[in-house]
Amino acid sequence: MNRRNFLTGLTLAGIAAQFPILAQSSSSQRLIKPPALKPGDTVGLVTPASPIFKEHLKWIQLQLGQQELAVKVAPHVMSEYGYLAGTDQQRVSDINQMFADPNIKGIIATGGGWGSGRILPLLDYDLIRKNPKIFLGYSDITALLLGLYSQTGLVTFHGLLGTSVWNPYSVSWLKKVLFEGQAVTFKNTNNVRVETIYPGQAQGRLIGGNLSVLSALVGSKYLPNWQNTILFVEDVGEDIYRVDRMLTHLKLAGILDQISGFIFSQCTACTKGEGNEPSLTLLQVLTDLIQPLEIPAWYGSMIGHIRDQFTVPLGVPVKINTSQGSIAMLENAVIYK
Repeated sequence: MNRRNFLTGLTLAGIAAQFPILAQSSSSQRLIKPPALKPGDTVGLVTPASPIFKEHLKWIQLQLGQQELAVKVAPHVMSEYGYLAGTDQQRVSDINQMFADPNIKGIIATGGGWGSGRILPLLDYDLIRKNPKIFLGYSDITALLLGLYSQTGLVTFHGLLGTSVWNPYSVSWLKKVLFEGQAVTFKNTNNVRVETIYPGQAQGRLIGGNLSVLSALVGSKYLPNWQNTILFVEDVGEDIYRVDRMLTHLKLAGILDQISGFIFSQCTACTKGEGNEPSLTLLQVLTDLIQPLEIPAWYGSMIGHIRDQFTVPLGVPVKINTSQGSIAMLENAVIYK
């Protein structure tokens, strides 16, 4: 399977089996929290990246219906333009329309793949700033999570795609954060191990997402100011040397030298490459690049291309503890009434 297919986040096959610093935005921007979801709300479906198919859409509607959410499908959700889900203008118009629609209370990306970064310059950020709504997704959607936050101050959410498996574990975290407005502490289940890279505790704004997508935005204006942030990254289907290269890119761009804490969440299906060629392990790469920063850091948080995952807010202040492998939200991420 190629990397773009990995990044779609599509999981139906599994179901069947059961950056220069000066280009960054200001840190003084006011944080905007969207209203919480509640049963009976209507959420909008958009496909900002790669195409999906009819069976995917039916599956998404079924899952969201089980969460007592009504669904409005954007006009171009099923469009195709090569490896993209419609032209850039079609995909961006869907997102802008969903933010403009007063009946839509949240927006969920159907899947990932590739294409979100292409529409960042086309989004109506003034419209979005005036109509804050929950925006949820991960993988290639990282570009939109970071772009929306950096350009408007809107808290965005790294979590389930429409095509993910909305199982009880993942849904429980989603509902605590998005429906109930809790300031939760994310902590792995006992069977998912964490590895300390550098011990300690730290506080800062939680920022991050897919490492490949984030690193590709370096040098653009769609990344936030990195001072006083906790950076989390995850990836899928990458050789270890590529992870090394991307983290080195963040180091050379000065990003890693500014952050207060670091979490490498999960690197799903990341390998040493083909054959018997010498390779470092992922932990060796993290030790080499992150440990010298002398900031609290660990590997293994349940965020990323995995079945059981947290829903984490970008932009909200958190406190991390490496000995516990925990991320404690210091305030809620939505306006709960």
